Amino acid sequence: MMRFQTRATCYRLALLIFSTSLATAQTSRPEVPYVPTTDEAVIAMLKLADVKSTDVVYDLGCGDGRIVITAAKIYGAHGVGIDINPQRIHDAKENAKKAGVEDLVRFEENDLFKARIRDASVVTLFLLQKVNLRLRPKLLRELKSGTRIVSNTFDMGDWKPEKEETLKSGDSEHGLGLSRQIFLWIVPPRDEK
Repeated sequence: MMRFQTRATCYRLALLIFSTSLATAQTSRPEVPYVPTTDEAVIAMLKLADVKSTDVVYDLGCGDGRIVITAAKIYGAHGVGIDINPQRIHDAKENAKKAGVEDLVRFEENDLFKARIRDASVVTLFLLQKVNLRLRPKLLRELKSGTRIVSNTFDMGDWKPEKEETLKSGDSEHGLGLSRQIFLWIVPPRDEK
């Protein structure tokens, strides 16, 4: 009898370990495929957000870091890129070094739903609409009122943008029809009740 309980216990323990590691593996995989923002869209997003040297630009799902690197290089803004993929973070750090802006930007390997974002004055996104919708409560909860949020291609459902812009060329490189539309929202003042 004791031997059976031990096997059952071992089986349950193995199942628990497997399911925990499976859940961890699933949460650390990107939910969005890596498709770089076009250079035209990067410039348009930063312009629409009216980025200044006093801004701290956070790019959630930063990929190769091109948005925060461009914000640093053109506007002198500080930037933080967050991506769950360690290879993207490595690439972004290398790109910042090549661009000579590693003193203005930093890159963090993290899940964008768990990352600390409250220091941002501008947040950029190139995610999917379903991810934007899931992220929206975090943005509204953690960001200061007045923070500008700019999304490439995907909106936020019933949260209507302050501004939107249609780009001329879009993403012909990937043939996906992406990087043609960008949206700007401004975090509203909080209700003080």
